[in-house]
Amino acid sequence: MVGILLNSRATNHAMVSRRLRGATRCVLIESMRLRRTGRIRAGLFPALGLLVLSALWSVDSLRTDLFPRFDLDALSPVQGQAALFSAFAAVAASVALARRAEFPLGRRAWACAGIGVGLFVVPAALVACAQDWVSTLDRVAVFSLTPVFAVVLERYLQGSEPRQAKAALAGAVTAVAGVLCVLGFDIPGSFRAGIALCALTAAALGIAATNCLAVRLARSVAGRSILPMAVHAGAASAMCFVAASAFAPHTAWRWSVHLFWRFVIGLPALFLLFSLMRRLDASRMTAPFLLAPLFTIVVGMALEPTSPPVLAWLGLVLLGGGAGWLVFAPAEKADVVELGLLNALTTRSPRRLPPSG
Repeated sequence: MVGILLNSRATNHAMVSRRLRGATRCVLIESMRLRRTGRIRAGLFPALGLLVLSALWSVDSLRTDLFPRFDLDALSPVQGQAALFSAFAAVAASVALARRAEFPLGRRAWACAGIGVGLFVVPAALVACAQDWVSTLDRVAVFSLTPVFAVVLERYLQGSEPRQAKAALAGAVTAVAGVLCVLGFDIPGSFRAGIALCALTAAALGIAATNCLAVRLARSVAGRSILPMAVHAGAASAMCFVAASAFAPHTAWRWSVHLFWRFVIGLPALFLLFSLMRRLDASRMTAPFLLAPLFTIVVGMALEPTSPPVLAWLGLVLLGGGAGWLVFAPAEKADVVELGLLNALTTRSPRRLPPSG
């Protein structure tokens, strides 16, 4: 009887050992696959996506310079935003339904809607309130602080601390210094201008914080479509802008070049923005706030050849170097992959045998 028990225990130990070796081998293979896939995803495509997104933002800001004869004032800004986000939500919902994607419910649905409000509605409202008191160049300088805020906040809001946070912060601060060298900054001369500047700073901080939460939420739906998240965010933004257009000064709704321009530039930019959320960290997602001014300045210099001062050239170098680091910095997906592998190892490991007694 004792021999039978010993043989049975030895057999159990052999089976457990084989299962452990098999689980370990599966985990190692999965680790190699995930790391290889992570390099591809966080390599060329996200960097090109950020460059294209920044170029779209830059072209949108230069529309009056590139096409001065277009009738771009047919709709108010609020109406244009309402039309853009309504079309975005409708197109994203159609594609999601065609793909039979699973839409979030409950708290996750409200979180997705909050992402749209925090990224688009609240900043637009703050900018509208401050535009009469802060110049366009000063607004660009203030929003260039968004990557700095994102680097600081992502370790608290994104759920993981990047390994190169100090280098990313240095790159973002360097780029902001470049923006100040090129564009300069006017100190507010009145109390209202100071309040408006604080409102713009709060908008940049809110975008950075919401962006961190959006990246975390997008990664939680890894393996599934990002379109349902975009649908909720776009629909919430559209409803807010439609409600605002009912109270703000507006014109008659009609098809115009302005609306066509917003669709051609805005829709690809929004889809690209949401597609990049689960491939990049929050700090890299805010790189267009630095790259778009850089592209705009370069295109403006090409359209109107001038000889900028030495300080402006130095600012362009600092801006390009800092923004380039945020875009082309080594990917930081190791922490997420290791956590997934740890969970896989824990779930696949067999239960331990009870101690012999």
